[in-house]
Amino acid sequence: MHIDILRGTAVALPQQISDTLAQRITSGLLAPGSRLPSVRTLAASLAVSQMTVSKAYAELEKRGHIVCSQGRGCFVAESAKGQPDGSASWQAGYDDYLPRAQLWRNFDSLKVKYPFHLAAIHHELLPLAEIGRTMSRLVTEQPELMGTYGNFQGDQELREVMRTHLQARGITLPSTELMITSGTQQGIDLVARTFVGPGDTVYMEAPSYTGAIDVFAGRGAEIIPVPTDREGMRLDVLTRLCDRRKPKLIYTIPTFQNPSGVTLSMARRQRLLELARSYGCLIVEDDPFSDLYFRHSPPPPIKSLDRDGHVVYIKSFSKVIAPGCRIACVAGSGDILSRLIAAKSASDLGSPLLTQRAVLPFIARKYDVYAAGLRTALRGRMEQAAQLLKQYAPPGVSWSLPEGGLNLWLKLPPCANIGKLHTLAEAESISFLPGEVCHAGDQESRHIRLCYSQMEEAEMLQGLRRFMELLDSYLRSLQC
Repeated sequence: MHIDILRGTAVALPQQISDTLAQRITSGLLAPGSRLPSVRTLAASLAVSQMTVSKAYAELEKRGHIVCSQGRGCFVAESAKGQPDGSASWQAGYDDYLPRAQLWRNFDSLKVKYPFHLAAIHHELLPLAEIGRTMSRLVTEQPELMGTYGNFQGDQELREVMRTHLQARGITLPSTELMITSGTQQGIDLVARTFVGPGDTVYMEAPSYTGAIDVFAGRGAEIIPVPTDREGMRLDVLTRLCDRRKPKLIYTIPTFQNPSGVTLSMARRQRLLELARSYGCLIVEDDPFSDLYFRHSPPPPIKSLDRDGHVVYIKSFSKVIAPGCRIACVAGSGDILSRLIAAKSASDLGSPLLTQRAVLPFIARKYDVYAAGLRTALRGRMEQAAQLLKQYAPPGVSWSLPEGGLNLWLKLPPCANIGKLHTLAEAESISFLPGEVCHAGDQESRHIRLCYSQMEEAEMLQGLRRFMELLDSYLRSLQC
């Protein structure tokens, strides 16, 4: 079993081992009943003492992740039959380099009637029919698009449309400094694979986007969380942390942050860029939601302030218009962008040309008007959900209303066991995203994320009311 050990850091070795194994277990990479390596075997493979591994296993058992039996070994807890499964195939012992996979575990595995866990927009609000007609016409009139590799950097005409789009939002740069990727996730992955290696320090908000944590953890980075408040990432804390350990990269979702919904203030955006200049590091600015504001436009992107190429800006379009088309734009400059393009060429030989051309006319001619209507629809859903929460949420549950985006971030009373609540909700065909998966490491969280835009409005309100009734019943049973 491969586990990246980072020596010389503030995190003790037993904690590094237990955190990695805990994340593999909660991600589903280690199935219930799976046998863990013996203390002796794991200690030898990691070049640490047996006492170090014993402490890690003891911590995992204390947290309820594993069950250890004298003479039999340690097994992942809660096997389907209540007993360890000793008949694992050779694949179970085949090493991989995935320290966690929460994105896969929490986004694809649930088949429920009320999917509050998925931050997405209901298909009836998306321009799918129009984009579909464009794609159909392209297939009929230009079938050669399906037989042509796309430019590694992305279709030139689409990049020019993206350039105009970004310019209207304060980011002025030529189309040669843009790259098209298959969604934001590929952009994050390309940055990580190009610039982050084992032991490199990555700072990010706590909590943060699960998919980004998975990517950076997969590169063996030391992920250091930075707390947030109502103005976003705490730059005073980040500055102190950077003085102790120089950053290789800072990842942020500054606008309607996922999952918390907070927005980084303009003053902090400027300070963050100054910090990157001071330490000679990259900022990865992930921007999926800035067009989805409810009342006032958010502060301009950090990239709009960047004059020295410290910011790699990633703008998602697929989430807002057609998730299945997987289209995002990456803005970078100089040698940084050149290396990202090189990495992309090795990754996929270029994003599909057909899908790029299919979304191009809509983004060029109709996106802004469409986005205005979408904002109105989403604000209405958010306000409806907020009113329902105000009416039915049990005592001790708190939240703040977002100024944009797709999610509500709820804080539950200390007595609540979110894992148990998750199981109860699934039995009622309701899902939510547990806050713990939005943290690096095996950190407990009292938060859950609910998306109000994934379902038809009436269904969303019905599901939210049922969930509040379930939550109230659960908390009452605990006598919180």
